[in-house]
Amino acid sequence: MQILNLPEIRQSLDYPAVIGRMREALVAWARGECEMPMPMHLGIAPADAEIHIKSCYRRGGKYFALKIASTFPGNAARGLATGNGMMLLASAETGEPVALLADAGHLTDVRTAAVAAAMARELGRSDRALGILGTGIQARLQAQLHAAVLPLERVWIWGRTPARAEICARDLRQALPGVEIAVAPSPAEVARQARLIVTATAARAPLLTEGDVQPGTLISAVGADTVGKQELDAAILRRADRILADSRAQCQKLGELQHAPAEWGRAIEMGAFLEQGAPPAELTVCDFTGLGVEDLLIAEFCYENRGR
Repeated sequence: MQILNLPEIRQSLDYPAVIGRMREALVAWARGECEMPMPMHLGIAPADAEIHIKSCYRRGGKYFALKIASTFPGNAARGLATGNGMMLLASAETGEPVALLADAGHLTDVRTAAVAAAMARELGRSDRALGILGTGIQARLQAQLHAAVLPLERVWIWGRTPARAEICARDLRQALPGVEIAVAPSPAEVARQARLIVTATAARAPLLTEGDVQPGTLISAVGADTVGKQELDAAILRRADRILADSRAQCQKLGELQHAPAEWGRAIEMGAFLEQGAPPAELTVCDFTGLGVEDLLIAEFCYENRGR
């Protein structure tokens, strides 16, 4: 079994290629090509920590994958990263472990941002302004991955802690020197400034209300991935012309849809939408809970491109 450490994993990544793989993952799931059980969530109450465990096999593929991604909020006080994790690739023929990707959770972060960027591209967005709620690593990657597919000129950042928002803005100015980075005083101001919004927080109460959102907006909600999490008022989903879910079953249990059961029947899986297409909508909500097939395809990508 090969062990790929984080520096080698980072070197193997190519953002445009990964964005393409995430589109492939959505379509593969919608076509019924994947054996992909519901995620397993493990809570560690003394540390206020959560661990997400996902797995997938794509029929006809060479491998199956097991992913563990964790969040330990108390690590910040220790000077450690709050996120961690690993991915395991194993042979779909013999079950033998092929590669352990000791990615410290980085691949989960990248594939989450990449799939949101893929949907923005596939929905024909040409936004020059992007709004992001959140100031963690996901906020940074969302800005960078969207900049790979859109002609971004400005990114608006909001966070509960102004100091962290300023640090995030500083980091993004270095990562995206041709893009203006601004800190907004409220989520409502982000929604006023941008019609493409990514919500990437661990909120358990709505950050955006229906009145905040302008016509022509696409909201990509990536933060709600566990029972009880919520970033959007349910009225936003009721108003939305189009609700897209990475997995309807997962989103109904873990995503924004858990708070809007009356809208379950309107939700369309993203992969099916990508194959069928649809006319433009005044308000689109993309509900992302993270798919095991996304973990499988990004792990395969890194393994196949190791050393390049």
